[in-house]
Amino acid sequence: MTEPGDADRSAPQGGIVGRSIDEFVSQLRTFTDRARTVAGSATSRLPLPALPSPPGAMSAAQLRAVKDMVTAQRSSIAAMRAQLDAFDAQLAVFERILDPLVEWSSTWARLEEAVGDLVRREPGADGPAQ
Repeated sequence: MTEPGDADRSAPQGGIVGRSIDEFVSQLRTFTDRARTVAGSATSRLPLPALPSPPGAMSAAQLRAVKDMVTAQRSSIAAMRAQLDAFDAQLAVFERILDPLVEWSSTWARLEEAVGDLVRREPGADGPAQ
């Protein structure tokens, strides 16, 4: 004697969705069996063209090429980063060298201004010297 729940236990998990998938797979199998039968009778009358190499082999080679390209680009970026880090270090040294030069230049400009004021005030400023 079967219980009402026995049919549900034999069905795959998921209830209605599981049964719908099972029905779809069953219909697909029936269709492919019919298609094979029809194709079998047709191929005996018509020659089939040769198929190209499997697309999986081509896609594996293409994926390998893409992977190699990405790896090369990442290596290039790493090299650029190293160059930029070295350039930044050089600029930092240059900046430290420029700081005292800027201070010295400012001091020199103030000295020139002070000396220039003294030279301008000498004998020619008050009239002829006696």
